[in-house]
Formats: sequence, structure tokens, C-alpha cells
Amino acid sequence: MKKNRILPIIMLMCSVLLCACNHNRKSMKNEYAEKDGEKEYAESTDREADTDRQIETPSGYPSMPYGNKEEKGYNLPIDARQRAEAEEDCKEMMGLISELYKNADKGCASNIVIADEVIDQMVEQLKATGCPVTITEIYSNMENYTKLEDFLNAAVAGSGGSAVVYEIHSDGGIGRYKYSYDGKDMYVLSAKAAWSDDKPVITYISYTRMKEWRFTDKGYFCYELCVPEYPEVTEIVDGSCMVRVKPITEENREMSEKCVLGLAYQGNNLLYSDWDADHMEHLDYNGMYEYLYAMKYQEQFPSEDYPDGIPKGEFERLIMEYLPVTAEEIQSYAVFDEEKQTYAWVRLGCFNYAPTYFGTSFPEVTDIKENKDGTVTLTVDAVCSMILCDDAVITHELTVRFSEDGGFQYLGNKILDDGISNIPEYQYRIVRE
Repeated sequence: MKKNRILPIIMLMCSVLLCACNHNRKSMKNEYAEKDGEKEYAESTDREADTDRQIETPSGYPSMPYGNKEEKGYNLPIDARQRAEAEEDCKEMMGLISELYKNADKGCASNIVIADEVIDQMVEQLKATGCPVTITEIYSNMENYTKLEDFLNAAVAGSGGSAVVYEIHSDGGIGRYKYSYDGKDMYVLSAKAAWSDDKPVITYISYTRMKEWRFTDKGYFCYELCVPEYPEVTEIVDGSCMVRVKPITEENREMSEKCVLGLAYQGNNLLYSDWDADHMEHLDYNGMYEYLYAMKYQEQFPSEDYPDGIPKGEFERLIMEYLPVTAEEIQSYAVFDEEKQTYAWVRLGCFNYAPTYFGTSFPEVTDIKENKDGTVTLTVDAVCSMILCDDAVITHELTVRFSEDGGFQYLGNKILDDGISNIPEYQYRIVRE
């Protein structure tokens, strides 16, 4: 995808990207749900039939309209057969997990979130159908993925066909995505079913052409949907989507969750810069503290308990646990108030952070190398599903040393292939004088 679109639109996305400032990275989701200007199903059903003429296409493909909508590529008309098939399939799949949903603890909140173990059971139910099934959780693998993989490989070779993927959402609903390729263009027929009084209902259905798509060597299906653009709309509509097809290994997943997911690429520069044990002066210690806190204690940093800064002892102990740096060096490198004996901390916000799409990337370990000195080098890719739609915006090598008690220290990071020049310059949360 074209990376030069970042600068002109970056400020328009400020409010969206700053929602990512919830630093419990365990709750990060890969949202592959439609970003194609979808309409509510109930509102669009009656209007589509009268808008554009439709022409016959080979069996298995949605009808191919022509005229204004086909030129734009979104909100395309759907023939009755394809619509009925999507609705029936969604309801059938919902039926397979209905008992699991009914018996699940849904809490009292309006935004229902089903427990992970129940979602896993739902996946097993749908997996038995032989269809590709995935969830929105980061690092999740697609079950029965070879069916989608075979379809994409055939499409890359120029052969037409179709494949259906089901996605179980955190609220127990289901998304159905039928990808079809006619030898020239790739389309997706997207439908979603949700629960209403423990009964499945279709909440929307849409049909969209892709501007461009690719199936990467790592196994990501990356595509950009046709979406409304200026002057039709004044806000940026992100049509980029990424679907993990080939699975991540269990070892790589564990290392990703343990060592890098909690840091990522926003609010700190531990993975965002080149450094080693002899060159640690440019790390943002004040920025990284809250992320290391969340990693250690498995809870968000309680900033309200530290209105006047973080006490010297607490701050230095946590930093030294994860980095080979002394208390004296931390005082020299970080923003430190000698009189109060505290380290400064401020929340990430509009006044100290210019949002970037790179900042929304999540780190994914792709290789693990054990070194002779007992250290381990992790090869990490920054995966960005927003706008950039790139499964490796940068690749870097992170060196760590594990201890017998399961802890570890970061010893250095190196961004490969001059990748540092392809990402925005890091912005320190607190300006150091």
C-alpha cells in the first residue's frame, strides 16, 4: 500500500488513534471487520434492487453490476441468491454455537464480551464443518486455513474461484466473508450475524470490490477495499484489511506475548530505535515505565496514585529489572526531579503525541535464535493493518537474556535494512532539557 498517504491524513486520525492509549496490550484485537462504508442491512435491502442493472455471471459469484456503483466499487448490489445464501449460512453457523452462547457468562454490561475459553469452544464447533474459521484476537490462527490459502494461491496464478471464511467476534456474533476472484478483480461479500434475545439476526450484508490485494510470503491476505472518498465524504475511510492465513508457531506466539506485545511501537521507543548496553542514553525511560509496569504486574499503571511523579526507588527498580542500566544512568538519561526525588510521568495525549499509523502496529516474533553467550535474539516484524496494510513495516532484532525464574532483560535492539528511515521520528513524551 502507498505509504506516502500518511502525512496528509495523519492529523485527521488523531482522535481515532489515541484510543489506542489503553496500554493493556493483551486486549489488542485484529479487527478485520468491514471498513467499506457499510450500511445497515435493514436500510439498504430495498434500495439496492432499483439502483443498478445486473448481468449474469458464472455460478458461485455474486452478480456483477455496472454503472456508477461498479465504478466506485462499494455498496454493490447483491443478487437474491447470494444474499439468501449468506443469511442462511450465518444463521446455520450461529445455530451451532447457540448453546455455548446461551450458557456463557455475559455479565451486565451492554457490550458483551464472551470469555476466551468459550470463544475457543465456539471455534471448535465451527471448525468441524471444515470451513476456515478465525477470531479477532491478536496472534490467533485460522482453522482449516488451507482452503483460503489454496484459493489465494490460485488467484495469484490468475485462476478464478471463491472461498468463505467465518470469524467469531468477542460478543459471540459471527462474520461471514466470501472472497471471489473472476480472473481480473477480487470481491468480498461480507455479512454479520448477532444475537438478539438469544436468537440470531443478520445485522448487515455488503458487497465490495478490492482496489488491490496481495498474499504475502508470511501468509497474510492484505487488501484495500473500495470506500467512499473525498468529496463524497469529508472524513478518511480506511478500507485496508489484513487476514492471517498461515499460522504463527506456538513458540513465536509465546515469545511475542511475553516479550514484545506489551511494548509495541507507541509511547516508548524500546523497539522503535537502535540501542545496546553501551548506548542506552536515547531510550525514553519516562515513556516506557507504564508499559513495563503492565508487563510485570499484569494491570494498567495506576497513574492517579502518582500525581507528583513516580518515586525514585520504584521507578529505578522496575527499569533495572528489565534493562542493564544503573540507577545513576537512569537519573542522567531520564527526566528526574532531584529535589522531589521523583521521575516525571504524563499521560500520552494530543499535546505530546502526534499519532502515526506506524504507532498502531503490533510486534510479531518471526524467528528465535539462541546465541552462544546464553542470550536469545528475536527477529520481530512490525505488522500494521491500518492504512499501511503491511506485515513488516520494519524488521528488527531484539536481544534478551532469560533468567531461571522466568524473567528476562532487554539487552539491545537493531532495526534492519535501514528501516529506521521508513518510519516517523520518535517523539519523546516529555521533552528532556
